[in-house]
Amino acid sequence: MPEQLLTLEQVAEYLNVDKFTVYRLLADKDLPAFKVGNQWRFKRKMIENWLAKNSSANRKNATRDN
Repeated sequence: MPEQLLTLEQVAEYLNVDKFTVYRLLADKDLPAFKVGNQWRFKRKMIENWLAKNSSANRKNATRDN
């Protein structure tokens, strides 16, 4: 089964943020995505990996380790 692609609106809902926050993350090249025509698309697995990598719990653990 092909990997599920999400729209910008779906990612905003999934992350529980406004779509303008998603646009800001894209502008900062922080969120993994690609364009299909003129629309942003996101692979669900890449978003999940990004969340795991950037979670506040991971940042707290990294701070404690230093």
